[in-house]
Amino acid sequence: MSDKSPEKDELEGTEQPFVSHLIELRDRLVRALIAVLVVFGVLCFYPGPGALYDILAHPLVAHLPKGATLIATNVISPLLVPLKITLLAAFLVALPVVLYQTWAFVAPGLYSHEKKLVLPLVVSSTVLFFTGVAFCYFIVIPAMSQFIQSFAPKSITAAPDIEQYLGFVLTLFLVFGAAFEVPIVVIVLARMGLVSIDKFKQFRGYFIVLAFIIAAVVTPPDVISQLALAVPMCILYELGIIAARLFIKHTQAPQDGESAAQDKVS
Repeated sequence: MSDKSPEKDELEGTEQPFVSHLIELRDRLVRALIAVLVVFGVLCFYPGPGALYDILAHPLVAHLPKGATLIATNVISPLLVPLKITLLAAFLVALPVVLYQTWAFVAPGLYSHEKKLVLPLVVSSTVLFFTGVAFCYFIVIPAMSQFIQSFAPKSITAAPDIEQYLGFVLTLFLVFGAAFEVPIVVIVLARMGLVSIDKFKQFRGYFIVLAFIIAAVVTPPDVISQLALAVPMCILYELGIIAARLFIKHTQAPQDGESAAQDKVS
C-alpha cells in the first residue's frame, strides 16, 4: 500500500515546471532591462540628456517672454532632471521590446481565441497611449502655455523651475495617455460581459458629464486643457462602443461561436 496521499500525487512533478517558468520570467525581464539600458546609453551620446530636455521644454519655452528661460533651484537639478528624461525616453523607445518579451512569456499559455483577444489589446493600448502623449505634447501644452502667458501681467517674468516643469509635464502625459485608453476599457468590459453594448449607449450622457468632471479635476485650471481632455474622451467613448461590437464578433471562443450558431438555427 502506497504512503503517498492523493494531494501529494497531484503536486508531484510540478516543481520543475514552476522553476522553469521563473527562470524564463527572469530571462525575459533581463532582456527587457538590457534593451532599456542600451537605448539609454545611445540617447546619452545622441542627442544627449540636455538636448532631450530642451525638446521636452520647447512647447513651454516657445511661449515664454523674450529672453526668459527655465531655472534650476536645486544644485543637482541640471544633472538629474535631464538624466530622468533620458531614462524615460529610453523606456518609451524600448517599449516594443518590453511588450514583446511580456507577450512571449504569456502567449504559450493562451488558447488561440485568447491570443486574438490579448495581442490586439496590447498593441492598440500602446498606440493609444502614445497618441495621447503626442496629443498632449504637440497640441495641449503649447495651447495651454500660450493661453496662460496671454493673461500674465507685464510686470511678471515667467521663469519656471525645471523640476516642477518635469513633474507637471509627466503628470499631463500620464493623464492624457490614460484618457486615450477609454476605448480599451469599453472593449474589455464589453468582451468580459460585465457591461453590454446597450448599457454603454445608455450611459453616454452620464459619461459626457463624467468626462468634464474628470478634466476639471486632473488638469490645470484653464479651459484649454480641460476641453482638450474632455472632448477626446467623449469621442473615444463612441469609438470604443463601435470597436467593442467588432471586437466581440471576431474574438469569440469556438464554443461561443457554435452556441451562437445553434441559437440561430433553433
